[in-house]
Amino acid sequence: MGMVFGKIAVETPKYQVLKTTADYEIRQYAPSVAAQVTYDPSVFNGNRDGGFTVLANYIGALGNPQNTKPEKIAMTAPVITQQSSAEKIAMTAPVVTKEAGDAKTVTMQFLLPAKYQKAEEAPKPVDERVVIREVGERKYGVVTFSGVASEQVVEDRVEKLKRALEKDGFKIIGEYLLARFNPPWTLPAFRTNEVMIPVE
Repeated sequence: MGMVFGKIAVETPKYQVLKTTADYEIRQYAPSVAAQVTYDPSVFNGNRDGGFTVLANYIGALGNPQNTKPEKIAMTAPVITQQSSAEKIAMTAPVVTKEAGDAKTVTMQFLLPAKYQKAEEAPKPVDERVVIREVGERKYGVVTFSGVASEQVVEDRVEKLKRALEKDGFKIIGEYLLARFNPPWTLPAFRTNEVMIPVE
């Protein structure tokens, strides 16, 4: 019942808050290991979140784990998505979406539990679309918001965050990530979402 009301009862990434303003936080994230999949949403009938099932199958969230051990891996939050044009983009934090150009691909990422310190420690995926990678220490400007993370809402948050970061002298060094912490059945008012922009 708690998840309907936004309770986050899973492991989340470790970070240190370096600065807090009325508009954003600057966070330094610890290194982590991620499972990710990059795809054209048309493969999933236009669903930008189509990669979720691929990653959920890898960790065993939807039944038997689709990895070579096979070992169930605990779900973490957030899910990071990033949309991009045809070029591949290095993935970093939770599930993030980045848009650019017409031919869009999406990279969706699950950060694995902290017990996996190196990529080779994580179970090997059976599905070749799933890539296990190490994500180094990184710094983001972050804004947290509730509700549904629709494209328009995210776009507005990204633009406002970019302006605030640039006004305060931060150098933006990459595309934004969209981090979503709750399952889709969580009531929108209780959802936790974050837009994360990498900064120097």
